[in-house]
Amino acid sequence: MKKLLLPLVFIVFACTTKKNLNGNEDKGTGDTRTKAVELLDNNTYLLTEQSDDKTYGFDKSNPIKVGGVKTNEGPVNERRFLNALFGPGNKKMTYFRAGSCCAFKTPNGYINNVGLLDRYRVTEIGSKDTLDIYINMYDTGDLKIPVGLKAKVKK
Repeated sequence: MKKLLLPLVFIVFACTTKKNLNGNEDKGTGDTRTKAVELLDNNTYLLTEQSDDKTYGFDKSNPIKVGGVKTNEGPVNERRFLNALFGPGNKKMTYFRAGSCCAFKTPNGYINNVGLLDRYRVTEIGSKDTLDIYINMYDTGDLKIPVGLKAKVKK
């Protein structure tokens, strides 16, 4: 019985606090997108704005908000974003989903307004360096190119 109560208490606590489970105050949760999103093709976003925030996408407290969970396009939107990225050497990036983490409060969460971030490992082709990118498929925000990376352009 105690084993069942502990997870339940944890979930209730996570859902009632104004801080996310990492101890950071929730900032900008929900839908904050101000610019329309364009596609290069069905699998790739057109990213035109470079972020000047070094934490954007690289820190779980500042994930990339691709949205789509309401329309069952969350994972597709995550891949659309990642497919748009090039490495610093102007080469394509490879990526894989390393799992979910980092519960946070969002008005778009399925259960008690809680969502989970997806963590992707990305590597420029020919490089041994790997980066972690955190993506939020529950909320929408303006999509930017993370610091140090580049994006595919319209042909």
